[in-house]
Amino acid sequence: MSTNNNPKDVTRRDFLQKSSAAAIGSFFIVPRHVLGKGYRAPSDKLNIAAVGIGGKGFSDISNAWNNGAENIVALCDVDWNLAQKCFDKFPNAKKYKDFRKMFDEMGKDIDAVTISTPDHTHAVVAMAAMSRGKHVYVQKPLTHNINEARKLTEAARKYKLVSQMGNQGASNPGQQQMVEWFKKGVIGTVKEVEVWTNRPIWPQGIPVPTAKAEVPSTLDWDLYVGPAEWVDYSPAYHPFKWHGWWNFGTGALGDMGCHLIDTPFRVLGLGYPTEVECSVGAVFLKDWTPEYIPEGCPPSSRVQIKFPASKMNNSDIKMTWHDGGLRPFHPDLVPANDPLGEPDSSNGAMLIGDKGVMMCATYGKDPKVYLKSGEKLEMPKDAFQTKYTSLPEFGHQVAWTDACKAGFNSKEHKALTSSFDYSGPLTETVIMGNLAIRSYNFRTASADGKSFNFPGRKKLIWDGNNMKITNFDEANQFVTRKYRGEWKLV
Repeated sequence: MSTNNNPKDVTRRDFLQKSSAAAIGSFFIVPRHVLGKGYRAPSDKLNIAAVGIGGKGFSDISNAWNNGAENIVALCDVDWNLAQKCFDKFPNAKKYKDFRKMFDEMGKDIDAVTISTPDHTHAVVAMAAMSRGKHVYVQKPLTHNINEARKLTEAARKYKLVSQMGNQGASNPGQQQMVEWFKKGVIGTVKEVEVWTNRPIWPQGIPVPTAKAEVPSTLDWDLYVGPAEWVDYSPAYHPFKWHGWWNFGTGALGDMGCHLIDTPFRVLGLGYPTEVECSVGAVFLKDWTPEYIPEGCPPSSRVQIKFPASKMNNSDIKMTWHDGGLRPFHPDLVPANDPLGEPDSSNGAMLIGDKGVMMCATYGKDPKVYLKSGEKLEMPKDAFQTKYTSLPEFGHQVAWTDACKAGFNSKEHKALTSSFDYSGPLTETVIMGNLAIRSYNFRTASADGKSFNFPGRKKLIWDGNNMKITNFDEANQFVTRKYRGEWKLV
């Protein structure tokens, strides 16, 4: 299935149906799916490429493949050791280390791309794909910074392409149940939201590595660094530990915010926040003197984000984020022995209304309501089930591939739970918390150099339309980033 680079909403299915009608009386061979119910022609499959195929990327492309429902034509990863499992599963796919070479050589043979790289390369890969007319599935958080999220959202509309962010909990029926409860006024008006996670579950708040390390022979480190500022290879960065370094990752907020904040953002119909404030955990490597490590994310943080009233909720909202193993305390309506969110209370989201408290675990699982009447509501069995919910990760990837084949203006695309029209603003909200975190330890020295001020330790006022902190300009350097060398967002 080829995608039009001057995208009009014409799918191959449309083309085949029109062509078959025009070929009456000729020897034109009509595809089997037209002639016989239940048949699926090879031409009705997507040709999918994957960039970033180790770890989460392996499940993303495997779920999109859907046991052979689609064609996997190209696989790209900068570390072929981590990629080997995926290479073995799809031996006929062409292998690459550089996504740019993959697009140059196979652009005409690729319809859609899954992108599951570290956060710092999401945007450059996705924009390269979309500018070539490819539908995209991008892991959470959508981007490394706010400007990139805004640009990808605009590009998906401009090129009329199907998009989905990889926060699979958005497709969980539990979220639909929470939306339904709220629409019915079950918990009333919400003024406070609590969200928490046990992340980081990788080393974080540690000094920058200085020991020399040999780059593994299977890894192209220059491609790995990509658009980020150059740093020498260290096992403190790759694999997986990149989450805790601002050069590559977005910390605990970026890792789990698009899963956990998604629930209140969706249920309450939130838009751009108006202000953000934080406090972060300190690191002491010696007595009395805290270490400030601007290159790395802190070991823990609390972030407060405020939103104006929305069409769905007639009140301003204060949302508090906790990470590093910190969590909120039990509201009075929640029994002392009931866990918050997960069974071990490690992750969750809680909406506190004037009639009751609604909460869920990660991905919107196990939604519950505690009412002032003393009644407790739980999700009815098999509620909000669809043809996708029995699939891995609630069919989040398969819904995307179906929408790619149906087209930009299709009901399948409009039904996606995390297209960029939704996940772009959600990501901007999540990453805005990092503006406060990264600004918190910004310091200026006194004239004699004997003391420091910390002007970033204030409430930051946010102009969402213009993507700007209005009362502390130094924070705006984190709205976007400088791209290394010839790398750019195109």
